[in-house]
Amino acid sequence: MDIKYLGHSSFFIRISPPAGGAKLVTDPFDPKTVGLKFPKTEADIVTVSHQHGDHNNSKAVEGSPLIIDMPGEYERKGLRVFGFQTYHDKQKGAERGENIVYKFEGDDVSVLHCGDLGLVWDDAFVDQLGDIDVLMVPVGGFYTIDANEAVELIRKIEPSIVIPMHYGHSKLNPQIFAKLSPLEDFLKKIGAESSTPVPKLVIKKEELSEEMKVITMEISS
Repeated sequence: MDIKYLGHSSFFIRISPPAGGAKLVTDPFDPKTVGLKFPKTEADIVTVSHQHGDHNNSKAVEGSPLIIDMPGEYERKGLRVFGFQTYHDKQKGAERGENIVYKFEGDDVSVLHCGDLGLVWDDAFVDQLGDIDVLMVPVGGFYTIDANEAVELIRKIEPSIVIPMHYGHSKLNPQIFAKLSPLEDFLKKIGAESSTPVPKLVIKKEELSEEMKVITMEISS
């Protein structure tokens, strides 16, 4: 499985051709809203965690992708997708609405994309998700869980790899995202200050270790 970071909460995921070769994009964003360029990208599947402009710009993705924006089970070209309804806040959606987290399964690897998660789940919900190899988790706070809550969630899920997302960045639109905490706050909290961003992550099930790794990623252009 190959993973690239498109910025904010958007990732490009591709499974190997023998398994189907599916290409997926999570939470494509409106460049005017976010402040980052959204790269030219083609996909078979697009997942949308919620209907805000920094997460639902599915028309920016080329091809004829299956657009998934609700809970349920889906499959295309060997990639399975499971959507779970959660909340964007701690008041069961009263403040910012609902949020869908997606679990992807392909190449014998499971990935969980948390979208704009606003709360730390209880153990019963975590058990419902099953085993997670790769966790894509927001860490910037204000609109989502913050660094402390992200660490608490990580300890509950116990993934092999953690990829932080949705954090403060100098290139984001300051009128909307100025209150997001920088990535460094999360890295310090979890003890991964020395993490060096990578341009692409290639994951093989047999190479995953029991020792958790935090991997930061460069934004693809």
